[in-house]
Amino acid sequence: MSKAIAQTRKEKDSLGFVEVPAAAYYGAQTARAVENYPISGMRAHPALIRAVGMVKRAAAEANKELGLVEAERAQAIVQAAQEVIDGKWNAEFVVDVFQAGAGVSFHMNANEVIANRANEILGGTLGEYARVHPNDHVNYGQSTNDVFPTSMRLATLLNLEALYPVLDGLAASFSSKAREFHDVMKSGRTHMQDAVPMRLGQEFAAYGLAMRKAQTSIEHAADSLRELGLGGSAVGTGINTHPEYRAKAIANLARISGQRLTPAEDMRWAMQSNACMAEVSAALRGLALETIRISNDLRLLSSGPNTGFAEIHLPSLQPGSSIMPGKINPVMPELAAMVSFQVIGNDTAVAYAVQAGQLELNVMMPTMAYNVLQSITILANMLHQFDRCCVAGITANRARCEFYAQSSVSLATALNPYIGYAKAAEIVKESVATGESIIQIARTRKLLSEEQIAGILDPARMTEPQYPLEAAKDRDKRK
Repeated sequence: MSKAIAQTRKEKDSLGFVEVPAAAYYGAQTARAVENYPISGMRAHPALIRAVGMVKRAAAEANKELGLVEAERAQAIVQAAQEVIDGKWNAEFVVDVFQAGAGVSFHMNANEVIANRANEILGGTLGEYARVHPNDHVNYGQSTNDVFPTSMRLATLLNLEALYPVLDGLAASFSSKAREFHDVMKSGRTHMQDAVPMRLGQEFAAYGLAMRKAQTSIEHAADSLRELGLGGSAVGTGINTHPEYRAKAIANLARISGQRLTPAEDMRWAMQSNACMAEVSAALRGLALETIRISNDLRLLSSGPNTGFAEIHLPSLQPGSSIMPGKINPVMPELAAMVSFQVIGNDTAVAYAVQAGQLELNVMMPTMAYNVLQSITILANMLHQFDRCCVAGITANRARCEFYAQSSVSLATALNPYIGYAKAAEIVKESVATGESIIQIARTRKLLSEEQIAGILDPARMTEPQYPLEAAKDRDKRK
């Protein structure tokens, strides 16, 4: 009869012995965290895992170059850290996103995984740290207090790289629709009431610009993430670090990540303040607010089909009711709004976390990292679908748009230079009371010639800046 395979191994930390799953690459401190924080079931974002792998590799390379960690040992750490960067050990990062302050548990999860894998590379076994120790070697010259904020900032920069192309694509789709709809006349609306005519293409061009400006704001905010406090160690003084370690580690990290990174002007400031995370989160909130506004517009413009605006048609994606046959709902704009609401909520959590710093450290960083990274991910995924499944397939109901353009009582605005505001207002009142159009009333009252009606009350003419000075002079002479 074969001997049963052990299900656990026993490890010791500063508090005593801990049972760890035998095949786990994490160790005692991670196992304690798993037991202590069974909160959400959610684990670290892959971008954060990738970023901490980069930080550990950059630090190991610097320590190897400075002769602080023996070359063979450091190289094993570098190899193990690269495997973390490549996503090979994501399943070993098992600590809940809601955990002890400052991210100590996540950080030790990383140290233990890298140490165990490095030991394995050097011929050792899991849980025996004679060759590579999580604290003494993987974490040499480092502290959670400089590693976690560095990883959080880098993860945000890396994750944003997936959002930018999506925003480029969505802005391009809106601009494409702007060109397609340039000749479609419609009524503008302000205060949800009829306003002067405009082009449907003008409306969509503005949506495209809103996306581009939101992206610019995010990119500007993201630049504040590039100043790093790595090398600050426990309180930003650099205790237990080589004088050259900081510059070398950050230069290595910039090379490994492909990001522009610089040492912070003041390491104490970089540890105390997480204002950069608030900046990025606020910029993401701005994108969410614009997305909600535009999604609401698309829902209004497509409302109907028979009792709403019905100026545009959205792609039909799925049945919209369990009881009303044939009903099709604007599911993508609805999705866009709901995801954006979540981003706004995330931003509130980040804001509270950022202001909660005390003295030399802000211990609320895990919630900052989780919320900002989630916001980026769900925005990128949602906006990709919003573009592909909605915006790219929008068509115009030209007849309905033209009808509204001709029916708007605000056509009378074009008469102001010819007959004055007061008389134009009288025509509007009559139009509302009788149901006759502005053009019909102008023709009946013989206020203008047919040639003037054709020119002055042409909705297309009203969509660009024009002020008929001669008409104003003639009007003033008649007074």
